[in-house]
Amino acid sequence: MKRKLTAAIGIAGMIFPIAACGGGDGGSETEGSRTLKVWMMDGSAPDQWQKDLAAEFEERTGAEVEFETQTWNGIQQKLTTALSEENPPDVFEIGNTQTPAYAKTGGLADLTALKSEIGADWTDSLNKSAVYEGKQYAAPWFVVNRVVIYNKKVWAEAGIETVPRTRDEFHAALKRIGERTDAEPIYLPGQNWYHFVGLVIGEGGELVKKDGGRYVSNLADPKVAAAAETYRKFQALSEAPKDKDEATPQQGDVFAKGDVGAIIGMGWEAAAAVKANPAIEKDIGYFTIPGETAARPEGVFLGGSNLAVAAGSRKQDLAEEFLKLALSDEYEGRLAKLNGVIPNKESLQAELKGNAAAEAAAPAVAGGGTTPLIPEWAAVENDPNPIKTYLTAVLNGKSPAEAAKQVEGEFDKRLAQQQ
Repeated sequence: MKRKLTAAIGIAGMIFPIAACGGGDGGSETEGSRTLKVWMMDGSAPDQWQKDLAAEFEERTGAEVEFETQTWNGIQQKLTTALSEENPPDVFEIGNTQTPAYAKTGGLADLTALKSEIGADWTDSLNKSAVYEGKQYAAPWFVVNRVVIYNKKVWAEAGIETVPRTRDEFHAALKRIGERTDAEPIYLPGQNWYHFVGLVIGEGGELVKKDGGRYVSNLADPKVAAAAETYRKFQALSEAPKDKDEATPQQGDVFAKGDVGAIIGMGWEAAAAVKANPAIEKDIGYFTIPGETAARPEGVFLGGSNLAVAAGSRKQDLAEEFLKLALSDEYEGRLAKLNGVIPNKESLQAELKGNAAAEAAAPAVAGGGTTPLIPEWAAVENDPNPIKTYLTAVLNGKSPAEAAKQVEGEFDKRLAQQQ
C-alpha cells in the first residue's frame, strides 16, 4: 500500500461545529450539475479502481465523478471547513474513529435507509464506527489490523515447528527463542498503545465509562488491568524501550536486522523491513495474534476508513448511487485484493487469498474493535498521550491501579474538552 494506514486512525484534534447547508430537501441537485465531487485519501484507492468505478458510474447515471486526493495531515480542519461551505465534497472518505465527531456536528447525511438496502451483511465490528446515536452516518469501507510478524529462521533455530494458537503457547514460544538463540524474542516497545487497545478489547473492557452525564477514564477497571498485565508479561521478553512507541525507532527497521523473533505490527511494517534489508524477505512469516483460547484470536484495534455523504450536498441521490457501486461486492472485493485491506463483508475475505499478512489479519476482525466511538475521544490522543504514560508506569513497576490513578486526572480533563 502507498501509505501507512495507521495514519487514518485515532487522529487527535478538535472538531468544530458544522452547520449543514444547502440541499435542504436532502435530494435536489444544482440545475445542470451532474458532477459528483469525491474526496479520497492518499493511497486508499488505486488509480485504476477509481477510473473503472467512475466509468461504470457514468454509464449507469450519466453523471461524472471528480476524484480529489487528500492527505491525512491536516484533513480534519480542511474537512470541517469544507462541510460548512455551500459546495462541500458530496462523498468523502473519513477515518473510522473520526466518524462520531462529524456525526455529532451535523455534517454527515443520515444513511440509515442505505444500510437497510445494501448493508445487511456488513461485518458488525466494522459497522459500529459508522453508527452514532442509533443512526447510520457513514458506510464501512475497509479496515486493517495488527498481526504477528515473525522471523521464520529465528523460530527454526529455536526448534519451533508450528505457530502458536493460544496466548500461553505464544509466550512459551518466545521464551524458547530467548533460551535457545541469541535473538531478542520479541521487539515490543512499551508504548505500542494500539496493541494495548486490542488487548483491552480482547478482555471485553472499555477505556471510558459514563459518570452521570459525562465520560471519564475507565483505566482502573479490572478488565483494563488484565490487559495491562498481559502487555507487561510479553514486554518483559523484549529489550525495547519502555517509554517509546513502535515508531521510535520504526520497529520494521529493527526487525530488518534479523535478530528479532517477532514484532506485533501492520503488514506495511514487514514491507519496510524488506526495503531496509531485502535479504530478510524469505524469512518473514505472519500469524494471527493468539488469544486466550485457540477458538478466539486476540482482540485487535481495527483502523480504517468509512465513506460518508455531506449533509450539505445537493446531490444526495447521486451520492447514494455512488456508494452502492463503490461498496458493491465487485469493487469491495477488488479493493481488498489490490490493497490487502479487510473488506466490509466476511464473505469477501476470500479476495485476500495469497496475501499472507492480510490472511493472518482477517480471522481477528470479527472480534476486533476501536477506541471509544465518542466525539470526546479525540483530545485523549494528543501528546503526551495518557495511555502511553499509563503503560510506561505499569512497565516500570507500578500496579495497573496505581498507574491508572496517576493519569486519570489528565485523561478526564481531555474527555471534558468537548462535553
